[in-house]
Amino acid sequence: QVQLVESGGGLVQAGGSLRLSCAASGRTFSNYVTAWFRQAPGKEREFVAAIRGSGGSTSYADSVLGRFTISIDNAKNTVYLQMNSLKPEDTAVYYCAANPPFYGISSRMENGYSYWAQGTPITVSS
Repeated sequence: QVQLVESGGGLVQAGGSLRLSCAASGRTFSNYVTAWFRQAPGKEREFVAAIRGSGGSTSYADSVLGRFTISIDNAKNTVYLQMNSLKPEDTAVYYCAANPPFYGISSRMENGYSYWAQGTPITVSS
C-alpha cells in the first residue's frame, strides 16, 4: 500500500505562485503514474496534471497549461505541482493521486488511480 501526504496549500493573491508537495510512503513513485486533481466548491473533481514515473510523459488540463508544472524527485519520493500565475478560478481543494503503471488508459481519468492524498486547499484572491 502507498500513503500520500500533501503540503503547501494556502492563500495567495492572483498572479502569485505556490508549490504543492505530495510525499509517498510504503513505496516509491518509481514507475508509478501520479497526478493532481482539484475540486472547486459546487463542482466535480477535475484533472489538473499527470506524469508517468520520474521522467515519463506529462499531461495537463488546458486550463493550467503553461502555468502549472508537475514533476517528481525520486530521491525524496515526492511529486510536486508548481503553480504560477494563479487565478481566482484556480481556487479549489487539490488532491495528489497515484497508481502502479497502467497503459492504454488515459492518465486524465480519475478512476485510474487507487491511492489518494487527503487534499489541500488553495485559495486565490483577486
